[in-house]
Amino acid sequence: MKYLTHLIILGVVLALGGAIAISVTGASSVNAASNTYSCQQRPNQDKCSPSKKTWKPSPAAKATATAKATPTKTATPTKAPAPTAAPVAPAAPVVAAPAPAPAPAPVQAAPVVNAGGSGASSYPMHTNIVSTTFWVGEIFNASLADGSQVCSTYDGQWAFSHTGVNLGTTPDSADGCPGSIYGGCDGVSTGTGTNFACKTEKRDASNGFFPKSQPTPLQNPFYLDLPYDDVNDSTAFKERCQVIPWAAADNAATGVNHCADSNYSYMKNSWVKITGPNGNTCYGQIEDAGPSSGSLYHDSNYVFGSNDARPANTQFSGDSSQGAGMDVSPALNGCLGFASLDGDSDHVSWQFVDKASVPAGPWLNVVTTSGVNW
Repeated sequence: MKYLTHLIILGVVLALGGAIAISVTGASSVNAASNTYSCQQRPNQDKCSPSKKTWKPSPAAKATATAKATPTKTATPTKAPAPTAAPVAPAAPVVAAPAPAPAPAPVQAAPVVNAGGSGASSYPMHTNIVSTTFWVGEIFNASLADGSQVCSTYDGQWAFSHTGVNLGTTPDSADGCPGSIYGGCDGVSTGTGTNFACKTEKRDASNGFFPKSQPTPLQNPFYLDLPYDDVNDSTAFKERCQVIPWAAADNAATGVNHCADSNYSYMKNSWVKITGPNGNTCYGQIEDAGPSSGSLYHDSNYVFGSNDARPANTQFSGDSSQGAGMDVSPALNGCLGFASLDGDSDHVSWQFVDKASVPAGPWLNVVTTSGVNW
């Protein structure tokens, strides 16, 4: 990240009724945080937590998002000309001491307000599943329709919704996330425009696994995906109220049958209980769909089955016996003790858990509640 420090040297020399003002501006650059991994360095450029990201938000949605993200400009007041002064002897220039640029303070996670539940779950357990890592703002292959995490399968403005950062909008002609606001990054960001990059970073318990290089996120940094897109995948959408275990209870709780509503997701924001390589059990919310080989975003046998089936996906895994079945955020990567910041060989066990049963922990500091936004 770059920080600009302006040092103004004012020299005022009044002689024979004339005045000369001299100003000097300098800038310094701070290196990005250590322990980062660039998505462009991946050996497999097709690896992702894919979701269908070629749908464009409606003009009204784009206009609303752009309006929220565009700062109001304030007019700069015009300075009145200085009065003519009588000639005096030349004075030595006055140099202002530069103020040191403050170092970015680490994000401190707020204390959990609600104690939460016991963590008990009656949903089927899935064991020894390969999980990779993805993050909001990641662009690992801009030429792929699903090669960007600027948007998600449920939110066309995912990066902006998660961070509130706006560095511009991807063109409508872009293969991935057309019309989405970019610049938000759940990691370490550099550059603008076509030079914008978002790297992941190592997370630890010192601040509740929250970002170290960005402001406090507006949405839960403990997020993940599973290969079941109940909004955009036609097969998943058609069968979702028959296979998603909590669909009927959700309809009853809201008083509305959303089965045929393509603007409503039963998967988004759902909670998942995960046990990682370090033995820790952590919790996260579903905010995207993937990983998947091709168009297999309706893998109900793996996602909801009770027979501990392997994922239908066969890619993105360092385990020759199975493909990856989950992607987790940097916060979950750190909490679960993954061996790599962005590897393909970490294994987890997981199961769905009802919101009321989620126990206290940093995953409750910021909870995502927004619905489908396309």
